[in-house]
Amino acid sequence: MMHNPPHPGEVIRKLCMEPLNLTVTATANALGVSRKTLSELLNGRAGISPEMAVRFSIAFDTTPESWLIQQMHYDLWELRRKKLKVKQLKAA
Repeated sequence: MMHNPPHPGEVIRKLCMEPLNLTVTATANALGVSRKTLSELLNGRAGISPEMAVRFSIAFDTTPESWLIQQMHYDLWELRRKKLKVKQLKAA
């Protein structure tokens, strides 16, 4: 498990958008989503859905699985930090 993985939105901004000098508006238009939708993802207020993963895979010539795996690692890291209070169940 990765230690403190970045939110996928940060990865998109740094590794996909910045090298191509893409704005949020231009990227949102290319992806076919609203600027607000993309902005929420880039700022860590939303996660990558399977549909968005496919959109990113087409736009940036990647795989949807790579985006979903990043999101999963981030989500699991955040949940583990919360230290959920759950009792372990055992067979009688």
